[in-house]
Amino acid sequence: MRKYVLIILFCLHNLAAYNQLLKGKVCDAKTTTEIPFASIYFDGTFVGTTSDQYGRFELDRSNYPSMPVTISAIGYYSVTITVASKEVLPPIYLKPKEYALKETVVKTKSLVRRRKMYLDTFKAEFLGATHNAKSCNIVNEKDITFDYNSSIDTLKAYALKPIVVENKALGYTITYYLDKFEYYWLKRTVFFYGNIKFKEINTSVEMQNVQLENRKQAYLGSKMHFFRSLLNNDFNEQGFIILTPVSERLRVKDFVVSNSANQSFLHYPTRFNIWYKGKPTSLYFLKEYVYFDRTGYFDPSGIQWAGDMGDKRIADWLPYEYTIEK
Repeated sequence: MRKYVLIILFCLHNLAAYNQLLKGKVCDAKTTTEIPFASIYFDGTFVGTTSDQYGRFELDRSNYPSMPVTISAIGYYSVTITVASKEVLPPIYLKPKEYALKETVVKTKSLVRRRKMYLDTFKAEFLGATHNAKSCNIVNEKDITFDYNSSIDTLKAYALKPIVVENKALGYTITYYLDKFEYYWLKRTVFFYGNIKFKEINTSVEMQNVQLENRKQAYLGSKMHFFRSLLNNDFNEQGFIILTPVSERLRVKDFVVSNSANQSFLHYPTRFNIWYKGKPTSLYFLKEYVYFDRTGYFDPSGIQWAGDMGDKRIADWLPYEYTIEK
């Protein structure tokens, strides 16, 4: 009898593991042909896979069952989808980045000085201006092209290939699929979005200790730190103070709601302010409900940041697998 029970338990275990595999196929939205070697991954993590020569893939989602999946490929705009309890997805269509190089190649070819100015501006806004940003190197700068529109004083950046960044301060190689970058010179404001994958850099033990401390400092007071503290209900103990626009203190129950599936959302009628060790951040809502989870993941399309958290760019981002060293 015990033997049969063990067999049943083994089968159930294998069935549960099998159900964590997400299967699908990636195709070109224009030609409907399959896209080989596309990247399928959880944005901001180490976890991902690639499609085969026929555009097919399998992705283990056991560690991130509720996180959306991102699909990226060279020369295409990324797509992020919510998979919920699905095991097999319908074909995923990626839109080609056809227009970008038409606008930019001719304009930047012989303008060396101007390109350098554009590249310096891009790096400052994309990587940030922190200590960690100074240790970052964009490996494939030549794959980034620029277009400056003088009538609206706006710099745009494009990249058909993913931007590869070596972050020696934190010990990561970053692959960033850029979908949009616009810098408004007069207002000195930037808007960019895309999707990011992380990979650990192998370094010496001495350097690893330095990187661990740098990661800890990057984490403290970050967006990831903030969202994790909300679900742990210890944001006050963690050093966060959350205030209304008229400086009244807020509690978690004032702006966090849950649905029947026990998923958590930010929900508040207006903006609120976050203080961490004297550094202010303003959080503006672009959606009525903004999803987030225990990893620190949140729906980036639902929030606009201003202040300290908004100033921390790619050079200070951490993978969702990160846990702070005690």
